[in-house]
Amino acid sequence: MTATLWVAFGGALGTVLRYWLSLLMVPVSKNLPWGTILINIVGSFVIAFFGVITFAEAKWPVSENIRLFVMVGICGGFTTFSSFSLQSFELLKKGAVGEAFFNIIISVVFCLFATALGFYLGSKINH
Repeated sequence: MTATLWVAFGGALGTVLRYWLSLLMVPVSKNLPWGTILINIVGSFVIAFFGVITFAEAKWPVSENIRLFVMVGICGGFTTFSSFSLQSFELLKKGAVGEAFFNIIISVVFCLFATALGFYLGSKINH
């Protein structure tokens, strides 16, 4: 039960962080959902970076509960594939095909890049 509570508390924190960052991004999110894009890129980096620097044999190992709190809870509550999907669909529905595909490509490419960067930097720190 303890692990579930760690995930729940992390999820609550991640959700609130996502909401606040979304509000901050409203002024620049006229044609594209920049808040969701940024949230997913940051979350992709954090989950990979934290995962690499905190596993049992890493330079800064932490307990499994802390890893669950950050990686499953915070990152899971912070990132949002469902919002990305809905916003892409809404762009398509209103005829903004170019913006929709830009959103899809930029999100997928930059999230993968952020994950790779987090993994790479975390690995460099460990060695």
